[in-house]
Amino acid sequence: MKKIPVFAAKDDLMVSLTFHEVPASLLTEFAQKIAKPFYGGSITNAVEDLMQQAIAEREFVLSHIRYLKSEGHG
Repeated sequence: MKKIPVFAAKDDLMVSLTFHEVPASLLTEFAQKIAKPFYGGSITNAVEDLMQQAIAEREFVLSHIRYLKSEGHG
């Protein structure tokens, strides 16, 4: 997998994001079951937080895989 350069700064660059071909029913359900109760109705905050959680979980899993391999378990 090719690494993508990340430019993190105190004032991070903000981008607009557009989704294509997402069923309206899925967006509605996401808004009702996730964004409204946990993020004050903000789909933007919900998507941003869930993306950050997914990245953190992936890093956690990969770090454990690397640890197991270094210990000779894999």
